[in-house]
Amino acid sequence: MADYLRIGEVAQRLGVSVDTLRRWETEGRITFERRGNQRVLPAADLAGFLHALSGPDRTSSARNRFTGVVVSVERDGVMAKVELACGDYRVVSLLSREAADEMELAPGVAATAVVKATSVMVERA
Repeated sequence: MADYLRIGEVAQRLGVSVDTLRRWETEGRITFERRGNQRVLPAADLAGFLHALSGPDRTSSARNRFTGVVVSVERDGVMAKVELACGDYRVVSLLSREAADEMELAPGVAATAVVKATSVMVERA
Protein backbone atom coordinates (compact mmCIF):
# COMPACT_ATOMS: atom_id res chain seq x y z
CA MET A 1 0.00 0.00 0.00
CA ALA A 2 3.05 2.25 -0.48
CA ASP A 3 1.37 3.99 -3.44
CA TYR A 4 -1.53 5.00 -1.19
CA LEU A 5 -1.76 7.31 1.80
CA ARG A 6 -4.18 6.64 4.62
CA ILE A 7 -6.51 9.45 5.60
CA GLY A 8 -4.44 10.19 8.73
CA GLU A 9 -1.29 10.56 6.64
CA VAL A 10 -3.07 12.88 4.22
CA ALA A 11 -4.37 14.98 7.14
CA GLN A 12 -0.87 15.27 8.58
CA ARG A 13 0.65 16.34 5.25
CA LEU A 14 -2.09 18.91 4.63
CA GLY A 15 -2.08 20.23 8.21
CA VAL A 16 -5.80 19.59 8.75
CA SER A 17 -7.76 17.14 10.87
CA VAL A 18 -9.16 13.81 9.74
CA ASP A 19 -12.63 15.24 10.45
CA THR A 20 -11.92 18.09 8.02
CA LEU A 21 -10.95 15.59 5.32
CA ARG A 22 -14.13 13.60 5.93
CA ARG A 23 -16.17 16.81 5.61
CA TRP A 24 -14.30 17.75 2.41
CA GLU A 25 -15.06 14.29 1.04
CA THR A 26 -18.76 14.77 1.80
CA GLU A 27 -18.60 18.17 0.04
CA GLY A 28 -16.91 16.56 -2.97
CA ARG A 29 -13.64 18.49 -2.59
CA ILE A 30 -11.56 15.31 -2.28
CA THR A 31 -12.22 11.67 -3.18
CA PHE A 32 -10.80 8.81 -1.19
CA GLU A 33 -10.76 5.21 -2.32
CA ARG A 34 -11.81 2.45 0.05
CA ARG A 35 -9.32 -0.33 0.76
CA GLY A 36 -11.02 -2.65 3.18
CA ASN A 37 -12.19 -0.47 6.05
CA GLN A 38 -9.79 2.38 5.32
CA ARG A 39 -9.98 5.56 3.28
CA VAL A 40 -6.88 5.98 1.13
CA LEU A 41 -5.69 8.48 -1.45
CA PRO A 42 -3.36 7.54 -4.29
CA ALA A 43 -0.04 9.21 -3.41
CA ALA A 44 0.13 10.69 -6.92
CA ASP A 45 -3.17 12.55 -6.30
CA LEU A 46 -1.83 14.46 -3.29
CA ALA A 47 0.24 16.91 -5.36
CA GLY A 48 -2.78 17.90 -7.47
CA PHE A 49 -4.92 18.38 -4.39
CA LEU A 50 -2.21 20.51 -2.73
CA HIS A 51 -2.06 22.64 -5.86
CA ALA A 52 -5.84 23.13 -5.78
CA LEU A 53 -5.68 24.11 -2.10
CA SER A 54 -3.03 26.76 -2.73
CA GLY A 55 -5.00 28.45 -5.50
CA PRO A 56 -6.54 31.92 -5.20
CA ASP A 57 -9.89 30.53 -4.03
CA ARG A 58 -8.44 28.39 -1.23
CA THR A 59 -10.43 28.07 1.96
CA SER A 60 -9.45 27.03 5.45
CA SER A 61 -11.24 24.53 7.61
CA ALA A 62 -12.46 27.34 9.87
CA ARG A 63 -16.24 27.62 9.95
CA ASN A 64 -16.50 31.07 11.55
CA ARG A 65 -15.77 33.77 9.00
CA PHE A 66 -16.72 37.42 9.45
CA THR A 67 -16.46 39.59 6.36
CA GLY A 68 -16.18 43.30 6.97
CA VAL A 69 -14.11 46.42 6.56
CA VAL A 70 -10.84 47.39 8.23
CA VAL A 71 -11.51 50.22 10.69
CA SER A 72 -7.97 50.74 11.97
CA VAL A 73 -4.46 49.34 11.71
CA GLU A 74 -1.80 50.11 14.33
CA ARG A 75 1.68 48.98 13.30
CA ASP A 76 4.87 48.88 15.34
CA GLY A 77 8.24 47.35 14.52
CA VAL A 78 7.04 43.73 14.61
CA MET A 79 3.28 43.51 15.15
CA ALA A 80 0.08 45.03 13.80
CA LYS A 81 -3.29 45.40 15.53
CA VAL A 82 -6.12 45.26 13.00
CA GLU A 83 -9.70 46.18 13.88
CA LEU A 84 -12.53 45.07 11.58
CA ALA A 85 -16.18 46.14 11.54
CA CYS A 86 -18.13 43.01 10.63
CA GLY A 87 -21.82 43.83 10.76
CA ASP A 88 -22.82 43.94 14.43
CA TYR A 89 -19.37 42.76 15.49
CA ARG A 90 -15.99 44.42 16.00
CA VAL A 91 -13.12 41.98 15.61
CA VAL A 92 -9.56 42.79 16.66
CA SER A 93 -6.62 40.68 15.56
CA LEU A 94 -2.92 40.84 16.34
CA LEU A 95 -0.75 39.68 13.47
CA SER A 96 2.75 40.27 12.21
CA ARG A 97 3.43 43.63 10.65
CA GLU A 98 4.81 41.78 7.64
CA ALA A 99 1.47 39.98 7.11
CA ALA A 100 -0.50 43.22 7.43
CA ASP A 101 1.85 44.90 4.95
CA GLU A 102 1.63 42.01 2.46
CA MET A 103 -2.19 42.16 2.56
CA GLU A 104 -2.02 45.96 2.31
CA LEU A 105 -4.45 46.28 5.22
CA ALA A 106 -5.60 49.85 5.78
CA PRO A 107 -8.82 51.55 6.87
CA GLY A 108 -11.57 51.01 4.32
CA VAL A 109 -10.12 47.78 2.88
CA ALA A 110 -12.48 44.77 2.74
CA ALA A 111 -11.19 41.80 4.77
CA THR A 112 -12.42 38.64 6.44
CA ALA A 113 -11.74 37.64 10.05
CA VAL A 114 -11.31 33.88 10.23
CA VAL A 115 -11.96 32.64 13.77
CA LYS A 116 -10.69 29.21 14.70
CA ALA A 117 -10.43 28.07 18.32
CA THR A 118 -8.94 31.00 20.24
CA SER A 119 -7.12 32.51 17.25
CA VAL A 120 -8.34 35.13 14.81
CA MET A 121 -6.73 35.13 11.37
CA VAL A 122 -7.32 37.92 8.87
CA GLU A 123 -7.56 37.37 5.13
CA ARG A 124 -7.78 40.10 2.55
CA ALA A 125 -11.22 39.86 0.90
